[in-house]
Amino acid sequence: MQQIYSDLWQSLTEHPFAEAPQVTTHAYLLTRPEGNVLFYNSSYLLEDADQIEALGGVACQFLSHRDEITPALADLRAHFGAKLGIHAREAEEVRAVSPLDLVFETRETWLGGIEVIPTPGHSPGSTSFLYTSPHGKTYLFTGDTIFASERGWETYLIRGSNRADLVDSLKLLRELNPDVVISSAAVAPDGVREVTPDQWSRAVDAALEELAALA
Repeated sequence: MQQIYSDLWQSLTEHPFAEAPQVTTHAYLLTRPEGNVLFYNSSYLLEDADQIEALGGVACQFLSHRDEITPALADLRAHFGAKLGIHAREAEEVRAVSPLDLVFETRETWLGGIEVIPTPGHSPGSTSFLYTSPHGKTYLFTGDTIFASERGWETYLIRGSNRADLVDSLKLLRELNPDVVISSAAVAPDGVREVTPDQWSRAVDAALEELAALA
């Protein structure tokens, strides 16, 4: 794990698509006195198990959407004893590979400070997470609803995506005021970007324009 902020660590880089080696994915460990939270998923996490344990382990793992569902979830749960959460619309896909503990349905705050924000469109159960760190920065985990690339910001319609839902979700995210945006996948070395309010609004506008061009 690589430390990127006082309370946030990034997993080893994964290249999940042989046909698109420029795409990277990471998981992110948020360390908190009340229990560490792992966002997203990675097949490399057990390689960092000793370091993760030294950081306090994993109390809960939050998935942003179905692309993060792999058999590795059961191994992570068995090793760390972490509870697992995902949106209700993708819960059955998780249960096919691992027990599920937490099911999101509406926008609300979980685990004493993590705002769970359903952002459907990229997939039916896509979910973003907002957390204001006591160290001063507000982190927004967007999954693949909007993600970093070397040319800026992008969004993506997978098979079965709902364009109207994705537009509404992007507009919702535009209203937030993150200091750091962290996507699950990226067309770049990683998906971590510090943003000003103006940069963030322009990033979302660019993604909305990309969707309009694809219509």
